Amino acid sequence: MSLRSSIVVTVVVLALSSFACGGNPPEKEIQQATNAIEAAKAAGADRYAVEEYTAAVEALKDANAAVEQRDYRLALNDALDSRERAENAAKLAVDGKAAARSAAERALNAANAALAAADPKVKAAANGHLAARTLADARAAIAEAQTHVQEARTAFAANDYYAVMSAAAAATQSIKVANEKIEAAPAAPPRRRSGNH
Repeated sequence: MSLRSSIVVTVVVLALSSFACGGNPPEKEIQQATNAIEAAKAAGADRYAVEEYTAAVEALKDANAAVEQRDYRLALNDALDSRERAENAAKLAVDGKAAARSAAERALNAANAALAAADPKVKAAANGHLAARTLADARAAIAEAQTHVQEARTAFAANDYYAVMSAAAAATQSIKVANEKIEAAPAAPPRRRSGNH
């Protein structure tokens, strides 16, 4: 076979190979998938629709990998799958975010209520001659709870609802510790009367 014939055969084989793999890289579809993923992330899908968002990201990676392998048909399928999953993730994020906000609001309200209920208990314990160490521990737990509640409020204002739930749970736990210390403390011994009987 001459060099010219060999070149012609090579060109034909490459052309057929390219045709078999779907023609040209699906650049438009890959860009659409990329845009859809960015929009989904902006909607909070990376936090409130994690499974679908992750699947969209992975499908886009697969599409780019298929392009590198010159399998443009597979790349097209993956790009279309990625875009569809990203669009679905954006929709799911709306509901997920609303549910997380509602749960965060309940958790914060519960922590506030527990803190309000614990405060008079600590004051009553202080007047009831509770051991200084126990009282100090209870007050430290309440102060810690107040810090967590403030963190939860800040997170709520920033729409970081999972952080709200985490901080509110920590506050509730601190309040529980304070209550347990007060309730488990032994009763103060009665004072001895001075003088003779």
